[in-house]
Amino acid sequence: MNPEIKLMHNVWDGLVTVKRSQTDLPALDFDELISSVFTAGPFYFYIIDFFDMSISNISSGFREAHGIDPSEVKNINDILALVHPDDMPFVAKAEEKVFAYIYNSLGVDKITRYKESYNFRFKTPDGSYQMYNHQSVILTVDEKGNFIKSLNIHTNISHITKKNNHKCSLIGLAGEPSYLNLEVFEGESKKTPVSESAFSRREIGIIKLLAHGKSTKDIATELSISEDTVKTHRKNILAKADCKNVAELIARSMSEG
Repeated sequence: MNPEIKLMHNVWDGLVTVKRSQTDLPALDFDELISSVFTAGPFYFYIIDFFDMSISNISSGFREAHGIDPSEVKNINDILALVHPDDMPFVAKAEEKVFAYIYNSLGVDKITRYKESYNFRFKTPDGSYQMYNHQSVILTVDEKGNFIKSLNIHTNISHITKKNNHKCSLIGLAGEPSYLNLEVFEGESKKTPVSESAFSRREIGIIKLLAHGKSTKDIATELSISEDTVKTHRKNILAKADCKNVAELIARSMSEG
């Protein structure tokens, strides 16, 4: 195991106080789960089992992203090996920070009610590296409070940004507050709680359409509303997000999950 991958295992192992126990995967509606995840580019997903570090339910998009047949991916090390070596210390530190904050500040009972998000570079089929956004949700915990199974989603965001902000975010689910743009390397982060109701369901829908390159006219047609209504929504969204334009909005939406 190379030192970069070992670094990740050290972080995950360090979060276990008592040996992990196996858990069953609950019945999942992947279409529903993925539709609730913000994506703005080609993406794929998989489930990691921290009990034995195995990978399952990997989607077909993995082949397009990395040029590797999904059937060849058996262990998390197969995926970690594709992360840019220079980014591994950041990824390890981001994982450590996210889980430490959940365990120490939010409580282990909240672990399945948060989605983590941060960015790093992944290897692509031509051997180059492109910026990806990582999002993950813990699906199961054992009776000792150890996280066991996690749904991971990786989205190519190189068309949005090629620069890593070296921050991580915890996005609250089911009404929990979010903690955005936590500094990974610099001391104590400024934790900014954001209400899940910051954007309305309609506004979230419009943000997703904007992320996929839809114009005001396209959005109006798709949602069966007037172009003036869409313009009003766009103005309100930018104001709430404190963004100057749509490009900045999408980049921030991806970095904050």
